[in-house]
Amino acid sequence: MAAQIVDSTDDRISRISSSIRVIPDFPKPGIMFQDITTLLLDPMAFKDTIDLFVERYKDKNINVVAGIEARGFIFGPPIALAIGAKFVPMRKPKKLPGEVISEEYSLEYGTDTMEMHVGAVQAGERALVVDDLIATGGTLSAAIRLLGRVGVDVVECACVIELPELKGRSRLGDKPLFVLVS
Repeated sequence: MAAQIVDSTDDRISRISSSIRVIPDFPKPGIMFQDITTLLLDPMAFKDTIDLFVERYKDKNINVVAGIEARGFIFGPPIALAIGAKFVPMRKPKKLPGEVISEEYSLEYGTDTMEMHVGAVQAGERALVVDDLIATGGTLSAAIRLLGRVGVDVVECACVIELPELKGRSRLGDKPLFVLVS
């Protein structure tokens, strides 16, 4: 499904975009790393980011915000609190205590696994999946599948940044994607 992008005439978008530092050749040659730590150092840009997501989701009857490790843990909890939803961490293997349900997904070279606690969500709940960035879409699609296996309706995926040249949204099936900076 096509990505939905916030109104680019909104002054908040330029503030957010300009606060994201791009680091060439990190972590390896040819990668242009999108560093959101500089966004977090700018309280107004960070607030704008959260506000834009909250404005979008406050009236969508979402009761679960699922944040993907690790940077989804930065943006997900304040969104969840503001819209009255619970926050569910989607973690790398062996990071959650207790019983988990897991989903394996493909990486450029090999596979990885995402986990969440059994019982963290209930069938019929409506979820928003949050991460800082969508590149190839592998982690977002794994989160969608994992939530779907337990009967949760993923309403939308939300990311601060999209790298459209990597065509990650094509891996999300029919789930909408909302991004702030592309």
